Amino acid sequence: MARVKIKFPEQNPLYNCIIPVRISDINYGNHLGNDSVLSIMHEARMQMLHSWGFTELEAGGTGLIMADVMIAFRNEAYYSEGIQVVIFAEEVTEKSFDLLYILSTIRSGAVVKIAEGKTGMVAFDYRTKKIVPMAKDLKSRLQTMEI
Repeated sequence: MARVKIKFPEQNPLYNCIIPVRISDINYGNHLGNDSVLSIMHEARMQMLHSWGFTELEAGGTGLIMADVMIAFRNEAYYSEGIQVVIFAEEVTEKSFDLLYILSTIRSGAVVKIAEGKTGMVAFDYRTKKIVPMAKDLKSRLQTMEI
């Protein structure tokens, strides 16, 4: 089986935050469910956008919609652990960009990587239901962290 491999850019991250694992994130195996990993990525993305004064419906003049997602699971996470999410941007074009995520926690004094992920985001006009050029302010913010 070919495994998903996500290559991270050599740049400073756009954003990082810590999101606790909630009891509703735990699956029948008594660890963080795969669907909850995507939810944590979404929450981190929303926190980043909010810190810029944006939402996915209003990001500087356009909306955003997710076109694709990729997740590579590395280790289990458990109830009440804090998951550090670090976000990078890559492949910023006129109408789209990729966000790359590293999810990790500290366990017994060591960093444990929980998952890596990528979401392909597209500038979208929810009124006309069409892909549109990305707002300049958003594009500028996505490109400011490049080395």
